[in-house]
Amino acid sequence: MKFLRNRRINMNKFIGCLVLSVLTTMPAFAQSGTNSPYSQYGLGDMADEGVGFNKGMGGVGLGFRKGNEVNPLNPASYSSIDSVTMIFDGGLSGQITNFKEGGRKLNAKSGGFDYITGSLRLIPHMGLSFGVMPYTNIGYNYSTTTRLDDASTSLATAYKGDGGINQIFIGAGFQLFKPLSIGFNVAYIWGDVNRSVKTSGSSSVNTLSKEYNASISSYKLDFGLQYTQPLNAKDELTLGAVFSPGHKLNADPYCRIVTSNSSIVKADTTTYTITNGLEIPTSFGVGVAYNHDQKLRVGADFRLQKWGSIDYPAFDNNHYALRSGLLKDSYKMNVGAEWIPNPRSTRSVFHHIRYRVGAGFTTPYYNINGQDGPKDLQLSFGVGVPIMNAYNNRSILNVSAQWQHRSAENLITENTFRLNIGITFNERWFSKMKIE
Repeated sequence: MKFLRNRRINMNKFIGCLVLSVLTTMPAFAQSGTNSPYSQYGLGDMADEGVGFNKGMGGVGLGFRKGNEVNPLNPASYSSIDSVTMIFDGGLSGQITNFKEGGRKLNAKSGGFDYITGSLRLIPHMGLSFGVMPYTNIGYNYSTTTRLDDASTSLATAYKGDGGINQIFIGAGFQLFKPLSIGFNVAYIWGDVNRSVKTSGSSSVNTLSKEYNASISSYKLDFGLQYTQPLNAKDELTLGAVFSPGHKLNADPYCRIVTSNSSIVKADTTTYTITNGLEIPTSFGVGVAYNHDQKLRVGADFRLQKWGSIDYPAFDNNHYALRSGLLKDSYKMNVGAEWIPNPRSTRSVFHHIRYRVGAGFTTPYYNINGQDGPKDLQLSFGVGVPIMNAYNNRSILNVSAQWQHRSAENLITENTFRLNIGITFNERWFSKMKIE
């Protein structure tokens, strides 16, 4: 006697995994993923918002869609999720940065969790995804010393900052008809922006501190589109586009100025507040991806963030107010490729290894003392190694290395080597079981 039994979606298991992912990841994002002095400008260093396979290919992904991976860069890709799987993808990274200014050099380390995402198919041609990842990172601690006209007097200034913005999102992708898919992400974003500047003189007992703080609790929306055109039996081309509307963050940044004297217990404190003084920009992106016989895929992306239309809080001439000209539009270009020797082979795991390479270039979104901030160049390579055993032959270990170079005239030069490690778990939660 034969009978066929459908394994239904275990919603308790799904909700439990989602809650566990959020609870275990949110505390980790409280730790900064950067140690760059450039993160003191704007809302901090922008995170790439990619996952393991994106990082190995230079951050490219607006045109990529595949049934066994989560691609939050374009929510339209969720419509391609395999019908029998539940995908979890998590990653962490560690980095070493060399700072160079004039003849001085310094090395620093940082790292931590990068992201956790998941995805599943709800109904035919409709996929659901969720995840937690950073949006911006802030983390720096350095000091400078300036000699005044009187050679015996110096002025020491300490700069310190931490925090950033995180996001937890849920999204869906739909295939409207065979070539065209659309999708969206809805994210809750939260975090703290903490910066301080403390100045003291060698011949004075007075100390001046400026503390800049803001707590953010808002939302973020992302919309995506993908159009796939077969070229022949083995080749296809996918065009992708994304859009994210900018808006105010309902945050009230404040500047606290504290003047203290070591001989007097009480300090003089003045606080300035700007109501609803922070916002995120409107952004656009377009990409193209070419896929050959599931062996080779190549992609290229272009993205624009409209920071130039945003006023940003600054303290100047004894006033803390929104000022124009501190931020500027930012452009980002990425290219990348992945090659699999023989994806249909059943003989060797080496035939299924994914070899990845990519590059990216980003212009700064802020000005520093009237000049452009540092331009950002990245090169990356990586591998995706299938986990092949009796229990699981669908999951992937993603390992990639990135080199990042940031520099601007008369400013600090940064060279960062970053190692990313991630695992994509691909579980057969919804497959049919046949019992005889």
